[in-house]
Amino acid sequence: MTKTSPLAPDRFPDMPAVAGVTLAVAASGVKYKGRDDLLVVELAPGTTVAGTFTRSLTAAAPVEWCREIVQGGSARVLVVNTGNANAFTGKVGTKAVADVARAAARLFSCHEDEVFAASTGVIGAPLDPTPILNALPEVRRRLAAPGWLTAANAIKTTDTFPKGSVRTAVIGGAEVTICGIAKGAGMIAPDMATMLGFVFTDAAIPAKVLQDILRPAVERSFNSITVDGDTSTNDTVLLFATGKIDHAPVRAAGDAKLRDFKRKLEEVLVDLARQIIRDGEGASKFVTVSVTGAASPRAARRIAFTIANSPLVKTAIAGQDANWGRIVMAVGKAGEKADRDKLEIRIGGILITAKGGLVPGYDEAPVAAHMKGLEIDIAVDVGIGRGQATVWTCDLTHEYININADYRS
Repeated sequence: MTKTSPLAPDRFPDMPAVAGVTLAVAASGVKYKGRDDLLVVELAPGTTVAGTFTRSLTAAAPVEWCREIVQGGSARVLVVNTGNANAFTGKVGTKAVADVARAAARLFSCHEDEVFAASTGVIGAPLDPTPILNALPEVRRRLAAPGWLTAANAIKTTDTFPKGSVRTAVIGGAEVTICGIAKGAGMIAPDMATMLGFVFTDAAIPAKVLQDILRPAVERSFNSITVDGDTSTNDTVLLFATGKIDHAPVRAAGDAKLRDFKRKLEEVLVDLARQIIRDGEGASKFVTVSVTGAASPRAARRIAFTIANSPLVKTAIAGQDANWGRIVMAVGKAGEKADRDKLEIRIGGILITAKGGLVPGYDEAPVAAHMKGLEIDIAVDVGIGRGQATVWTCDLTHEYININADYRS
C-alpha cells in the first residue's frame, strides 16, 4: 500500500450534498482489480457547465469530446474512469468515448452531448469500454446523495490521499454551496497536467457566465502549480451549476452579486491545487515561490515557474540545502528581465542577497533551519517593475523516480 504523503491534510473535509447532484462509484475493472475505478455523477435537468482543458497537442479522446460539447453549456451526466487515460489511442479511443456517451445518454434519458467524460491513467493503451458499459446500469441504480470521500477515492491513480474542498457563498442574499474534488500527483505543470478537477454548485448561473468565471480562477489555481514540469494529455476541470437555489438572476461575470461566489470558487480551486502539490509524487516539502518586481505579471510567472521547475533547486530543497545560488541561476535562465544589482532573494523570509551580492553579515543558520521544515518559502524580487506571481511546487526526491519507473507495472 502506498504511504500517505507527509504533506497530506489531517483529514478529508466535511462536504454537504449539493442539490441536483447524485453519484455512485464502482469497481469496473478497467485496469485495477478490487478497487473503485469508475465514478458516475447524475446532474439535474437544467444544469449548466463550464470547462478548461489541457493545451497539449496530444490531448486525450475524452478531452477532445468535452472540449467540443462544453460549448453547448448543458450537462446531465459525468463519467470518470481511472487506470487508462484513453490518450494517443486514435479512432479506437474516440469510439470508446462515443460508446460510453451513447450508453449513458440512453440510461439517463438525455442527449449524448450532455454526457461528459474524463479518464486518467496510462497513456497509449487502447481503452476497452466494455467494463464501463457493463457497470453503468448497476451504478445508475445505486445513485445517491454525494459521498464525496468515496468519489474522490475512486478517481485516484498515484495519489496517496483523496482531495476535496468546500465553501459556502452568497448570491443576492441566497446561500449557495460549492463542492469540489480533484486528483493529481505527478505530471503536473501549467495547463493543469495529469489532474482532474470537478466542482459542483447549486447556484443558477448561465453557462457563458460560468465559463467567464472559471477561466481566470483556473489561471490562479490549477495553472499555478508544478510538480515536475510535465504537462499531460488529460487535464480537465469541469464546473457544474445545477440551478437548484433560487437567487437573484446573474447575467454577466462582472455582476456585483457574483463577487462572493467568485472569491469562494477560487478558494476551492486553490485549495484543491495546493493539495495536488502536497501529494506530489515523492514530495517531502511544500514550496511556495513568490516573484515580485518583474516587468509584467507574465514575466513574474515565467520566472517563478523557472525556479519551481529547476531540478537543481528542487533537489537542493529535498536535501535541505540552503543553496541560494541555484535560485540565482534559475532567475538568470528564465529569459525575462532582471537586474543583477537589485535582485533580492529571501528564503523563509530572511533576506539573503541585495545590491548584487550577499547581504552583509549573512547568517545561513536560520535559513538552514527553515529548510528542514515541511513548508518552504522562496521570495524573489527582480528589481525591474511591478509584475508579481505566486507558484506552488514541491521538492524532487528519489521516491519520484521509484514511482514513475514502476508506473506501468
